[in-house]
Amino acid sequence: MKNAQCKKCLNKFHQKDIYTIQQFQYRKLPSYEWSVKYFEKLGITEWDSFCEACVTDYSKESEKKWNESKI
Repeated sequence: MKNAQCKKCLNKFHQKDIYTIQQFQYRKLPSYEWSVKYFEKLGITEWDSFCEACVTDYSKESEKKWNESKI
C-alpha cells in the first residue's frame, strides 16, 4: 500500500521507498552539517520524507549551491 507522501511532489509511495536528507550524511562534500543547515533554510527537516526522484533533485541542487558558495 502506498501510504507515504513526498513533501516536495506530494506523490504517494511505499513506505520502504522513503528517502530523507539523512541520506546526505554519506557523501563527502558538502558536509552533513552544511546540508542540514541548507535544508533548514528551505523548510526541510531531517525527518521529512521524499521519493527517490525528489531526493536526487535536492542532492544535485545542494551540491550546486555548495560549489557556488566556494567561489
